Amino acid sequence: MPASRARLSIGQALAQLREEFPDSDIKESKIRFLESEGLVEPERTPAGYRKYSEQDMERLRYILRAQKEHYLPLKVIGEHLDAMDRGLEVPGMLGAPRVVLAPDGLPTAEAFAPMGSDVRVSRRELVKTAEITEEVLAELEAYGLVKTRPGTSHFDADAVVIARAAGQLAEFGIEPRHLRAFRTAADREIGLVEQVVAPIRRSREEGAEGRAAQAVADIAALSVRLHASLVRAALRNLR
Repeated sequence: MPASRARLSIGQALAQLREEFPDSDIKESKIRFLESEGLVEPERTPAGYRKYSEQDMERLRYILRAQKEHYLPLKVIGEHLDAMDRGLEVPGMLGAPRVVLAPDGLPTAEAFAPMGSDVRVSRRELVKTAEITEEVLAELEAYGLVKTRPGTSHFDADAVVIARAAGQLAEFGIEPRHLRAFRTAADREIGLVEQVVAPIRRSREEGAEGRAAQAVADIAALSVRLHASLVRAALRNLR
């Protein structure tokens, strides 16, 4: 059979994906789940075994990248795949968290610019996309680390980023209850930003709102840069 028409078993597909995405926890159960959601439809042998074509593999790669790099919920990913199947232009990654980094690897002001996100993630999608359990999500909510969008039962893109980071920290034994200090520190930083920006917003000068938004982004980036640098400097003593 020509290479272009070769079919992979689920075990072979899993091995290939693990090699291409070494930082992702990919299991057979996840591939089967994506099939149950209608995102990939491998052929079946007369005995019922799954066989994945190169097109199936490309779909799986797209799904994994969209989740890992853009934190998109499966519903949005499904819309992208549907557009590709119909020969339409794939929608942009609207609402996906943008982490614009400087050469030193730290966020720039652009990373904190308003996104105008309209991403709506259900509770089930958040658990799946962030790769956490319902119990972890409940703890994150209890400690005020993630919240649904005001007036809805859905979460936004930032909640996905926070939940995934919390889930990865949990693998090191750092539980949601230990992260309350992060929430407190963030609230204090926000309070400081508000003190600086409030006078700009109250100004009647033309373009005041735009200057205020830029100030928020600049201060946020500098705050994260300072925090990361302080932690990095302190860690030298632990090595």
